[in-house]
Amino acid sequence: MDTLQAMVERRSARAFLDKPIPKELVDKLLDAAAHAPSAGGAEPWHLVVVDDRDTLDRIGRSHPSVEMAETAPLGIAVCGDPGRERVAGFWVQDCAALTQNLLLAAHGLGLGAVWTGIYPVRNRVLRYRQLLELPNEIVPVSFVLVGYAARRLEPREVSLEGRVHRNKWGIAPARSAAVKKI
Repeated sequence: MDTLQAMVERRSARAFLDKPIPKELVDKLLDAAAHAPSAGGAEPWHLVVVDDRDTLDRIGRSHPSVEMAETAPLGIAVCGDPGRERVAGFWVQDCAALTQNLLLAAHGLGLGAVWTGIYPVRNRVLRYRQLLELPNEIVPVSFVLVGYAARRLEPREVSLEGRVHRNKWGIAPARSAAVKKI
């Protein structure tokens, strides 16, 4: 799949078929995620792959925004390790880049995925730390649910009207502000 096409067509899947993901696809997802850029090349992240049904169900019951974990065959916790960062304060951005790679890779492999946020909400961080038995120095940033999407969502239209500026605030670029399918 073309990269630009994947970026435009990718949508968040919140319902999944009862179908396991082959290990080969999981390995491809993890490899693609790990190729995300990171400040200073530090790669200050760890991934916790969750395919245990009981754990996914407990996560799904832990917060209303993550209830779809109860139908997903796979969850991947993206965790930051601030002790590994080389550029102070950028470990969160590094984890966000990895999460986006994971979402795009899932779409490119014909899977559905959804990014659920954990950090910086303190009670979520503590809950995931407990559920996944994370060490105190590791910070759960996001939990990506992955599976075969129960339905296909159409690409959405977005508008950049009034939000793109050229060289300084208030000067619109000489291009269409409405973005449609590529």
